[in-house]
Amino acid sequence: MPLPPRESFRRLRDGNQRFVANVRQPESLHLTDGDRAALARSQEPHAIILGCSDSRAPAELIFDQGLGDLFVIRVAGNIVAPSQIGSVEFAAAQFNTRLVVVLGHSQCGAVTSSLAHLKSGSPNPSPNIRFIVSRVGKAIAPLLDGGPQDPQELLAAAVRANVRASCSKLRSGSVVLERLIRQEGLVVLGAEYSIATGAVDFFDGLPDGWD
Repeated sequence: MPLPPRESFRRLRDGNQRFVANVRQPESLHLTDGDRAALARSQEPHAIILGCSDSRAPAELIFDQGLGDLFVIRVAGNIVAPSQIGSVEFAAAQFNTRLVVVLGHSQCGAVTSSLAHLKSGSPNPSPNIRFIVSRVGKAIAPLLDGGPQDPQELLAAAVRANVRASCSKLRSGSVVLERLIRQEGLVVLGAEYSIATGAVDFFDGLPDGWD
């Protein structure tokens, strides 16, 4: 039986609270020989995390989870492109994982670079980086017209706009995920991790009654 998404959310929320308080659960730090043998046979991740590649934002540590608990996809700017959608589809279908979290973070370098590109119009010389920047840019471009004027406030708003765009793409850009959402209760949440405090704020898609 797949873990209900609400229970998975509670595990993530409680784990993040431990991370902020610097109180780690022992099972996330140490594995017995039996644990290793079980993980060698199979995996049952209770949540899928699509996060940024930033070295300061490792999902397993942020949520105080152990090996086998999370299926983590990391890419600069937590963008959603076909390979990321396919990875989420694979985990949701293969492991019956019913919670997906798009995890952005404060002071995101990919979002900062995308804002700089939108303001200057100067493209990055690397076509691969341009691909990432263009993806983020589509999500945050509306903020440059009537959005916050303060640079830090603009960056904070852009981080969240980018997360919301990725969530929307997962919810409505895949026949597989759309079916799982409609028929099997898959939930896609958007969240932001604060590098300064360690806290995660779930701000997009949280169902009524979840706490």
